Amino acid sequence: MDLTMALRNIWRNPRRTILTLSAIAFACLLLVFMLSFQFGCYEAMINTSVSISTGHLQIQARDYLKDRDIRQTIDDPSAVAGLLDNTQGIGAWTFRSGGFALVSSEKRTAGVLVSAIDPEKERRVSTVAALVRKGAYLDQNRPFEALIGDRLARNLGVTVGGELTILGQGRDGSVAASVLTVRGIFESGVEDMDRNVLLLTLSDFDGVFAMEGTVHLAVITVPSLASVGPVKKALSEKLSGTEFAVYDWMEILPGLFQSIQMDLASGLIMYLILIIVVAFSILNTFLMSIFERTREFGVMMALGTTPGRLMRLVMLESAAITVLGMVLGMILGALVTLYYQRYGIYIEGTADILKQYGIPERLYPRLSLLSLLAGPALVFVITFLSSAVPAFRIRRMDPVTAMNHV
Repeated sequence: MDLTMALRNIWRNPRRTILTLSAIAFACLLLVFMLSFQFGCYEAMINTSVSISTGHLQIQARDYLKDRDIRQTIDDPSAVAGLLDNTQGIGAWTFRSGGFALVSSEKRTAGVLVSAIDPEKERRVSTVAALVRKGAYLDQNRPFEALIGDRLARNLGVTVGGELTILGQGRDGSVAASVLTVRGIFESGVEDMDRNVLLLTLSDFDGVFAMEGTVHLAVITVPSLASVGPVKKALSEKLSGTEFAVYDWMEILPGLFQSIQMDLASGLIMYLILIIVVAFSILNTFLMSIFERTREFGVMMALGTTPGRLMRLVMLESAAITVLGMVLGMILGALVTLYYQRYGIYIEGTADILKQYGIPERLYPRLSLLSLLAGPALVFVITFLSSAVPAFRIRRMDPVTAMNHV
């Protein structure tokens, strides 16, 4: 009976109710779309970063992530390969090695990170092959050839077919030196990679840097970000008690993870301000409603209706308006998000800026259960609590005074 009365009461002033519903619906629509848009951008940033370089997960010696010491190796890659092949949830994996060296052309010298890859397996875990803009991708059957970033190529003044000399330190402390031919030039859009990375095959790196069949890390990709946690847990249990550790993308790319956290925090502040504005709208609506119905409440109390029941009635009215506005806003927000999730959003003039962060120029919101429910749920809690303020005025009402209210 109380719920029926509440639903009838909210339409006693249709104009005010529609305005309040519209405010709640618009806030929920905006929250659903903006949260989905943020999560979509984050997913694009993460997927781009892990697909270009790091993978979702890595297995490496426990201290390798801290100091990148060339002597911190996986001494038995075949054992790790067997473990990876028998772990569910892994999409693809490959081995890599790396070291620091000086690279020289006829004109200039630069310090680079030499990254060694298996050309065929690398295709399954990264997009490096698709990023080659000049020349060709590495071929296991063509020794002593290298891929370099476009910025590094410009800095060194070389092009495809040019020769480079690398000089570094081998795993055994010996001098690592070789002459390489530039097979291709890639452009990832990530400035540090395009300027500082030189790629060559694992076999060439093994011979030049005296690796003796060892590697530095296993790079792993999984079908989705949701799979990272379970796969990491499974691998960590299998590697428990060994000298190896499993790191996820958040540990490998702490800068990216922190930037996402900062952006999300600033976004939540703006969303909270929006919700507070809506809460004040609800507060004003019910203050006016109680003011207009003071005499009515006085009569009902004189006839025996308890203040508690009147408070419950007012709270049900608030909940009804809020839920109706939420449902409308969630439906509209989901429809808008699904449209742009399919066709994307192109913001003219931002392509170069987005490229620096590894984000594609067309952005796609990503609707999820979290983005659909989180914002509206917060709207419901705050608006419901704000309606409690005018409801408590009823408890302090005197029936006689209320009936004489004009």
